Amino acid sequence: MAKFQVNILGCGSATPSARHQQSCQVVDFRDKLFMIDCGEGAQSGFRRMGLKFSRLSHIFISHLHGDHVFGLPGLLSTMSLHDIQGTVTIHIFREGAELLKSWMDFFNRQCSFNIVYDIIEPGERRVIYEDSGLTVETFPLYHRLPCSGFIFREKPKLRHLRGDMVKFLSIPISLLQGIKEGADYVKPDGIVIPNDRLTTPPDPSVSYAYCSDTMYNPRVVKDIAGVNTVYHEATYHSSLKSTAKERGHSTASEAATVARDAGVSRLIIGHFSKRYIQGEKPLLDEAAAIFPSTILANEGLRIDLE
Repeated sequence: MAKFQVNILGCGSATPSARHQQSCQVVDFRDKLFMIDCGEGAQSGFRRMGLKFSRLSHIFISHLHGDHVFGLPGLLSTMSLHDIQGTVTIHIFREGAELLKSWMDFFNRQCSFNIVYDIIEPGERRVIYEDSGLTVETFPLYHRLPCSGFIFREKPKLRHLRGDMVKFLSIPISLLQGIKEGADYVKPDGIVIPNDRLTTPPDPSVSYAYCSDTMYNPRVVKDIAGVNTVYHEATYHSSLKSTAKERGHSTASEAATVARDAGVSRLIIGHFSKRYIQGEKPLLDEAAAIFPSTILANEGLRIDLE
């Protein structure tokens, strides 16, 4: 199975606490690294988890609150000190790109790599990254300022060859890739062997949605419908529902409701308020009562997506 993994570097809200660092995740897709948000201390978490700076080429920033971006200048400066080459693309709102350019121009004039800014427009839905195996799309969230979520979708996989048929028909190696992609096989005598006799169905593709700071909104349900695994902020217990709404956040029960209604397979909750100094079990219990397949984010946690 090809690697598709989420690494949690930080899952706290607002400020670092004794329990948690600020928001940061790294998606590892076939050894390509994609960072989502970059809270203070992200580069330290990156190194503790044994991730390689040289494989990080795209950074996705959900919104421009400090706990999601303050780690970015330090991370980029450290990557330059390590003489990382190539291009790093930062997907970010326009104001953030302007501020970061100023910072980098002052503190990192001799950057070893090229920085490209892909501007996210408020409220937009579009594919902002694509390669041969993966797409990343953005969709709006509902916070106190423009905020975007991200969906990582694995492209359809190739069909599995039936080795017995390949051997029986003596199919040339040069044709096998096309057959895995769905082509029929035409024998030298002109007889067509249909693809479904040569292959078995592909493994299902996998998807992951990242829902950063957001109030409960049924439009999020529509945007992430059918995703396999979703991360959704759950800053507060429902006993603080009014505080959550006032500050543009969700409760654990609201996060679970989104997951249930979207028909996802698994929910990860995070962005925990520092008030839960004894642990987040009350949040987990509340979410699991609505959506049993819920787990708590935690620094150092690695989750294989399936």
